[in-house]
Parts: sequence; structure tokens; C-alpha cells
Amino acid sequence: MKYTVVFHRTEEGISVSVPGLPGCWSEGDTEEEALTNIQDAIREYLAAVAEMNRDRETHEIDVAV
Repeated sequence: MKYTVVFHRTEEGISVSVPGLPGCWSEGDTEEEALTNIQDAIREYLAAVAEMNRDRETHEIDVAV
């Protein structure tokens, strides 16, 4: 899967958010570290969503953009 990520650079490092996954953030001292960390955060975010919805009826759909 591909997600758009947004970099927020400060003197303390780089924070990264995922606009398509509200509340999904991470950070790193370098761009490479921030990207690695946000990949982990995305996996954890999606696992938490799957767990919250495991007893609910769900469907997958394709959307052309």
C-alpha cells in the first residue's frame, strides 16, 4: 500500500504524519529514520484498526483515483 506522508521539520528533528490515517504520527532525527519509523507506525495503526473492527462486518472496495 502507498500512503502520502507529510514532513514537519524542526530544530529537534523531523515529525511525519499520514493525512489519510488521522492521528498517525512518528518522528526521527533524519529523513531516513523518520520514514522507517512512520512505516512502523502505519503498520501498528492498521493493526489497531483491524483489532477494533474484528467483530464487525467489513468489506474491501477498489476506488479509482
